[in-house]
Amino acid sequence: MSDSSPFKMRLVHLDLKGAPPKVSYLSEVFPLFHALGANGLLLEYEDMFPYEGRLRLLRAKHAYSPPEIKEILHLATLNKLEVIPLVQTFGHMEFVLKHEALAHLREVALFPNTLNPHEAEALALVGAMVSQVMELHPGARWFHVGCDEVYYLGEGEASRRWLQQERNTKARLCLSHIKAVACHVLARHPATRPLVWDDMLRAIPEDQLSASGVPQLVEPVLWDYGADLDVHGKALLMEKYRKCGFLRLWAASAFKGATGVSQALTPIEHHLRNNVQWLQVAARGPADVLQGIVLTGWQRYDHFSVLCELLPVGIPSLAVCLQSLLHGGFTEDVKAKVENFLGISNLEVTDFTSEGPGSFPGSDILALVTHVSLHLYVSGWFSPYHRRRKLVHPVVAQHIQPQALSLLARWSAVVRELEAALHRVFYPDAVEEWLEENVQPSLRRLQALLQDLREAASARPHVAQDP
Repeated sequence: MSDSSPFKMRLVHLDLKGAPPKVSYLSEVFPLFHALGANGLLLEYEDMFPYEGRLRLLRAKHAYSPPEIKEILHLATLNKLEVIPLVQTFGHMEFVLKHEALAHLREVALFPNTLNPHEAEALALVGAMVSQVMELHPGARWFHVGCDEVYYLGEGEASRRWLQQERNTKARLCLSHIKAVACHVLARHPATRPLVWDDMLRAIPEDQLSASGVPQLVEPVLWDYGADLDVHGKALLMEKYRKCGFLRLWAASAFKGATGVSQALTPIEHHLRNNVQWLQVAARGPADVLQGIVLTGWQRYDHFSVLCELLPVGIPSLAVCLQSLLHGGFTEDVKAKVENFLGISNLEVTDFTSEGPGSFPGSDILALVTHVSLHLYVSGWFSPYHRRRKLVHPVVAQHIQPQALSLLARWSAVVRELEAALHRVFYPDAVEEWLEENVQPSLRRLQALLQDLREAASARPHVAQDP
């Protein structure tokens, strides 16, 4: 394996707030992560962690059990993947603050996304969450405390009163909460370094950042998932953070889940460009600044959003991105390596038409999702206008109806196969949700088309006649 990458740590992010994989699938895919060049995992547990006591209400229906968490960590160790747990402690707190019993800790009463930083109970809550997660992750060198996209900060009643006092600002409010959470982690786990997403820090002036004491406590993770990120701007931001006293920085790219809230197939080219540009950012700074890169794989944009690309669907993109980071770019040689790892005869990065289904774990899901998304459609001249008025030329009806019936039969067969494949990897609620969002609407449209064709064909006085 090449050591030419400027990123010593290459973490695969698993976003477990949507379609969390079964442990059995993780046992299949962790060896591939390692082979592709990953040496760590960022596990964003959200409601999949087995919280206990008064926090038990945070658990999802299919939350991992403590033995399953230990098995995941064991599998990670076997595959030389260092685990960094992630627990949101400020913004993106929907999975906590949606519960009526904890709703009084919201920054704004209507919105469950942001924690009220003025409440002592709020800090105690996130402290308890961190402690329970750390208990199952003894010896973790880093712990990610989130803190991104803290929307509506400063808009709660307590914040409004606080901001009326002299010298108080939203920036100071944000930094004080980050500092309190970081101090909680370090007081109980002095060998564990807190990480934070950097977006809430970007606009804060250097002198305020320096004076806050935060740079001595946390390591920022600079994230940008764009295909045309500002390389020069990122280099300047890194320099700003260094001047403020942050000793180590991290980068975060994306391999999936960043191009559309309901995206079903992963646009590999977008993510390849994003990761290659992060290589350019790394080349602009001192070699010892960037500790590593997180390849994020978002599964939902937030707790209440629909599912975007499933993990198996994003594996080819992950392979392209990891290998490009490892070897300094995406050459023909790197492309051949990726194809070999995935068992794909000709990988296309510019569209969704790669040759061969692949032989990696979950490749059957990718093939079936691609089939459902791109290839199952019906052609013909039976517009909504004609359907509403039950107008159809007999020749057209004779042409479309067999097509539609054949397509319905293929749909049914493919959906059965896809459903079985999904159940091998995901829990029943995720399977149901994905099919409802991505399959059922098309299936219902096809069934409605057939019903309209039958009605139009039987409505003899209204059938369009030849001149």
